[in-house]
Amino acid sequence: MPESAIASFGRFRRSHEFWLLMVILGLCASLGFANAQFLTMQNLFDLLTSYAFVGILALGLLVVLIAGGIDISFTATASVAQYVTLSLANAYGANWISVFAIAIGIGGALGALNAIFIQKLRIPSIIVSVATLNIFYGLLIFFTGGKYIYSLPDWFATGIFWFEFEWGKDSSYGVNLQILALALAFLVTWLLLNRTNIGRQIYAMGGNADAAQRLGFHIFGLNILVNCYMGVMAGIASLIQAQLAQSVAPTVLVGKELDVVAAVVLGGASLMGGVGTVLGTFLGLTLLAVLQNGIILLGVSSYWSPFFVGLVILISVSATAWSQRERRTRSARR
Repeated sequence: MPESAIASFGRFRRSHEFWLLMVILGLCASLGFANAQFLTMQNLFDLLTSYAFVGILALGLLVVLIAGGIDISFTATASVAQYVTLSLANAYGANWISVFAIAIGIGGALGALNAIFIQKLRIPSIIVSVATLNIFYGLLIFFTGGKYIYSLPDWFATGIFWFEFEWGKDSSYGVNLQILALALAFLVTWLLLNRTNIGRQIYAMGGNADAAQRLGFHIFGLNILVNCYMGVMAGIASLIQAQLAQSVAPTVLVGKELDVVAAVVLGGASLMGGVGTVLGTFLGLTLLAVLQNGIILLGVSSYWSPFFVGLVILISVSATAWSQRERRTRSARR
């Protein structure tokens, strides 16, 4: 094995992602032993499909957190984008390109609005996102009366199903809209953060915004970008959730913020900015999905799900903070 590969594996073994992977593998083995249904193709396929919505939002939030911000208004943004886009599609007709263009445009515009309030008025991002969460959601409920949309265009309701293959007697699987959108979101986010100069600037801004500004980085432009990216992910996630649910419910998405934050924080992203990886977010999403699915399969009351999610978040954040403190202590001794 080349020395570079050995060195890379050594670094990976010391990373948060490695230990997170070990926890996931141990949990999967335990759940597979406790319930034979857990490791079936049907259950794994359903998990991947049902958690695509959370995963796409988590990728948008990851970029915001790395940049040193915070956003919890994404569910309201998704609700607005979903309702407006599919209402227009029903009224005037549309296709896949147009519905995604509309949803992405709405999400990006609402994300930019957050960035403008944060940067121009110097308001903390947590306060702005709490305010816009309630404003966007309140306006949506006021103008729609909370009415559901059950009639969706036939082509949208049908979705996509590529590369179909048989597994078992009566089961077929393939790449559906949710899996395709999730895979593309992971790829684009990884490329943005790891293969572009903008990605390096986002990390630098999150690590030290003042130093980044002194180096000539366009802080306002970067904040517009990361908040628009969060909005774009919210717009995409809103459509794949509507297609999965086969309806539009303006009151359903708001309240799912904990799952999204949990996936990102479990993946090792820091709420202080400058830290986070796409791999970590994928593993955090996987741990969240396995944990919640395991609770159901083991017959534990669903009321315990928030408790376990919160407990795992607390343990993960505490472990990360302890690890960072130990590294600083070792560095100081040197």
